[in-house]
Amino acid sequence: MSEAQLRGKWALILGASSGFGAATALELAKYGVNIIGLHLDRGAALEHVQQLVAEIASHGVQVHYLNMNIANAEKRKEAIAQIKTWLGDQTLHLVMHSVAFGSLQPFIAEDPRQQLTQSQLEMTLDVMANSLVYWVQDLWHAGLLGRGSRVFSMTSAGSEEAFKTYGAVSAAKSALESHTRQLALELGRHGVMVNCIMAGVTDTPALRKIPGHEEIVQIALRRNPTGRLTTPRDVAVTIRALCDPEIERINGAVIVVDGGERIGM
Repeated sequence: MSEAQLRGKWALILGASSGFGAATALELAKYGVNIIGLHLDRGAALEHVQQLVAEIASHGVQVHYLNMNIANAEKRKEAIAQIKTWLGDQTLHLVMHSVAFGSLQPFIAEDPRQQLTQSQLEMTLDVMANSLVYWVQDLWHAGLLGRGSRVFSMTSAGSEEAFKTYGAVSAAKSALESHTRQLALELGRHGVMVNCIMAGVTDTPALRKIPGHEEIVQIALRRNPTGRLTTPRDVAVTIRALCDPEIERINGAVIVVDGGERIGM
């Protein structure tokens, strides 16, 4: 795929300051894609965001980063109104939902005060799964999605496998895959492709927040035929490849990017 095929197009990345979102923003910028990144960071993390924005801009593209809570309905509507002013009569070529914010409490604990609450479970599902639906709904009705647009959500093997305190996030990933299929079904006739990327275990800030993540890493390294973990760039180049305008028939799929991690024992 040549740079000319993507230059001047626009991408919206939800969760764009680190991990998969940041890597994808950088990869797309190299191919001339303008970047709109939404993130929620405070304090010292904002300095990293400023450095990231400068690196993206160095590729000669337009870049706009908004620090906001993507799960807030009012903030979402304000952001979409702003996005329309940046795009004019263009539509988004890509929307990436890479939001990693949820509770990592066990369902059952000896001390009930240490176990997952109803509000924590509902928050995790709303932020990590349901928000995909709300954003796509509002972007569609704002005229920001059209034929050739593609939406990517980010899942993990945790949608099918259980691990200690991953219960709420696992439920959210399962729901996210279901939402992705439903959106693909409803938007397919309009030429909008909606797919889910299942990345292998990747050393990201989100992974390091999981209690016992060291064990997850060691299991992945034993199972992966390539002998290494997946990296954010592995995912980024896959998404960039799937942004090729000639790719039109991949829709409603869970695309595994893990080097064969899930087939190993």
